[in-house]
Amino acid sequence: MKKDISRREFVKRSSVGLAAGAVMFTTSAKSYARILGSNDTINMAVIGIRGRGGSHIKNFAKMKNVRLKYLVDIDENLFKERLEQVDKLVGYQPKTEWDMRKVFDDKDIDAVSIATPNHWHALSTIWAAQAGKHVYVEKPSSHNVFEGRKMIEASRKYNVLVQVGFQTRAKINAHRAIKFIRDGKLGDIYMTRGLCFKPRPDIGIYPDGPMKEGEKFRMNLEKSSYEPPYTKSYLSKVHYDMWLGPAPKRPFNRNRFHYNWHWHWDYGNGDTGNQGPHQFDVARWALGENELPIKVRSHGGYFAYKSSQETPNTQTSLFEYADGKLLEFGTRGLFTNPEGTLLPDIKITGDGRISAESDATPVKIGTIVLGTEGWMQIDSGGNWQTFFGRKNEPGPTSGQKDDSYDPMDLTGGSGGGIFENFINAVKSGKRTDLACDIETGHMSTVLPLIANVSYRVGRELRLDGKHEKFINDKEANELLTRDYREEYIVPKEV
Repeated sequence: MKKDISRREFVKRSSVGLAAGAVMFTTSAKSYARILGSNDTINMAVIGIRGRGGSHIKNFAKMKNVRLKYLVDIDENLFKERLEQVDKLVGYQPKTEWDMRKVFDDKDIDAVSIATPNHWHALSTIWAAQAGKHVYVEKPSSHNVFEGRKMIEASRKYNVLVQVGFQTRAKINAHRAIKFIRDGKLGDIYMTRGLCFKPRPDIGIYPDGPMKEGEKFRMNLEKSSYEPPYTKSYLSKVHYDMWLGPAPKRPFNRNRFHYNWHWHWDYGNGDTGNQGPHQFDVARWALGENELPIKVRSHGGYFAYKSSQETPNTQTSLFEYADGKLLEFGTRGLFTNPEGTLLPDIKITGDGRISAESDATPVKIGTIVLGTEGWMQIDSGGNWQTFFGRKNEPGPTSGQKDDSYDPMDLTGGSGGGIFENFINAVKSGKRTDLACDIETGHMSTVLPLIANVSYRVGRELRLDGKHEKFINDKEANELLTRDYREEYIVPKEV
């Protein structure tokens, strides 16, 4: 794909302009090919259609004035089921494509959503931006810190919107929680703690190459992690070199492919960089920090199982900010007993409290906010409750009406969450309408990324946040980027 485009070609490709009388970014209305009104159709492509991509398809397809023109994936075995999904939802079938670059060359495409493995987030976003497409990209926004900064630069240079999929940013209850905190009702906030106690089974050990017909393999028990039999016939429809993309050339192995890529450094970032980014984002948001920390230390390991997983299944990371505030994150991916029984879910009661054995039982996947006058816990859905005093007496919760607060409506009132927020921002042409612009998403993504660097080098690191570099540590700084294959280089100049 051509990576440098002329201004004339950019204007041709860019399809989103200004709402009447509005100013978009730093350019005038003359810089855009057409103006989107409320009745205009936004043509989209979903890139990466397995797993999380299914949610992208469901949410975007059902929106008024959005049409899915392409489904894109390197695994052509997936197309039949996803086409049927779209047909059932909206009565038509998109085109299919395995090479995303051909979609970026389509001048009719206004926006793309990206649900690829982490190692593809940055390059696909940059290519899309260079082609004048707006982007919704899953968290973490990038696979390493260097890539995230390049994504911001591409968004600004090509004047396109880039939203990161931190869903809590579009939840009204979460905004109410932050206002409660900002109003000083917990006192001075001195620490936040993100939690991801999400049991994960082991992935086993498998040889490289396709599996034999009828060969048995260990199933990851999560529904979203279903693995098909990777026989020669199945792999004949997989464009594996394209899947590797920016990552090093390696032979196919089912444990480094669908879903299990999360647990290998070449493609994923472990659960600290998988489920963790959501909790990191809320923890940073609640702490009120808009700069990077000055110190990070991460400990952990891979316990109990024998498998090819490279990332830890138990990890604790601690960050210190210049003002002395602390942010901690802990992840635990072990089952609670040898039989694989999962921990019971903590349910939300009718009044918004998070019920368990005790009113003060912390959430398993969520955020704890510690203040000098009280504390708050926020679950992954944005529901929250507060506690005060030595006996942890329950205080206000997200289930209680607050007439003093009329929160910003992020989605137009129809409950579409962060996906609808993205579409509304594309229509308005205003970056400020995004629930989570790439710069905000990058700031929260950097936290799990630098935690993993500390874990991998095995020591505390000091950070120069202004330059996004570690201080006097060559080995750690080398892990802020990677070596790229020639055809898939994330450029220093976007």
